Amino acid sequence: MSTYLISFVIFQRLIELIIAKRNERWMLQKGGYEVGASHYPFMILLHSSFFIALFSETIFFNSGVSPLWGILLPLFLLIQIGRVWCLYSLGRFWNTKIIILPDANIVKKGPYQLIRHPNYLIVTIELLILPLLFNAFLTAIVFSLLNWWM
Repeated sequence: MSTYLISFVIFQRLIELIIAKRNERWMLQKGGYEVGASHYPFMILLHSSFFIALFSETIFFNSGVSPLWGILLPLFLLIQIGRVWCLYSLGRFWNTKIIILPDANIVKKGPYQLIRHPNYLIVTIELLILPLLFNAFLTAIVFSLLNWWM
């Protein structure tokens, strides 16, 4: 089960990167500019390393599925709905980079009515829940701390 779910999440992230790149081109053509570009390679490294560590810990320790999977899996799926809601609400403004589009109105619909950066919260929860679902405690702790630091 871990291989299938982790592979699905990786596939989901690759699709999101394609969407982000398309949105980035559109925003830059409209006069947008990127800020915080120096931290972006570290973010890519963090997220790539997360999946490598998660795969490694689940395979090498063969820890199986958590006894709390009946709570963790629905929570993870709910978080995925929230992730898609964020993407949909921002539309062409959604990106993995921080791109400022001068004179654009701040999006205040969907989850952005409730919290300024819901996608950051969603990523934080994902980095905790996904490893816990497969008893990958080391990955959960290390990458939650690294994400907090970043």
